[in-house]
Amino acid sequence: MKTLRIALIVGTLMALSSVGGIAARPTVKANDGTQKFLLEDIVPKQFGDWKELPGQGIQVVNPQTQEILDKLYSQILSRTYVNSQGYKIMLSLAYGDDQRGGLAAHKPEVCYPAQGFRLLANQEAQLSTPFGAIPGRRLDTSMGQRREPVTYWFNVGDTAVRSKLEKRMVQIRLGLTGQIPDGLLFRVSSIDDQSSRAYVAHDQFVGDLLTAVSPKDRTRLSGLGKAG
Repeated sequence: MKTLRIALIVGTLMALSSVGGIAARPTVKANDGTQKFLLEDIVPKQFGDWKELPGQGIQVVNPQTQEILDKLYSQILSRTYVNSQGYKIMLSLAYGDDQRGGLAAHKPEVCYPAQGFRLLANQEAQLSTPFGAIPGRRLDTSMGQRREPVTYWFNVGDTAVRSKLEKRMVQIRLGLTGQIPDGLLFRVSSIDDQSSRAYVAHDQFVGDLLTAVSPKDRTRLSGLGKAG
């Protein structure tokens, strides 16, 4: 019943946008104007018990060439962090200022196998943070002796989405105001043969990071609520 209710809401919104002609051709990118969104600036290199390991960043796991990556994303940030216990977290953020059609961000469960990883597990998750729960996914991947648990979520505009239906609803909402939907893929992973331990570390890392940034940037990174 819940799925049917959501589908009816989406259908109504689509009909309204079609009749009104408002969302037919959105022209304004969410990151246009004076509100610059620069990942390099808003993500601190040290926060909580974590600090960056310079020169040890990772590339976004993606089967495409750099030319295609440049078309998919307008910004990519990859860093490796370590805490006082020596545990390392790999952070990878990919931001695209136009998430329509073929520019939609690639999912890690597709990109990892395309790079030769085995996908051992893929499940929905609710990441617990001091600011609320983020709907995301947990993956467990491996390549040879390398075991890499992954936690990620995807934002469209200021909302974390977990399905095509949720994504479409946000796109319609933005389209009704003439905005082109932007998107952010937020991914953390670690080399760890115990996935349960890795996921706990991932949640701690995410919570510490969101605590360290401004409310406005927290919204853009997490999709939790509106910026105040």
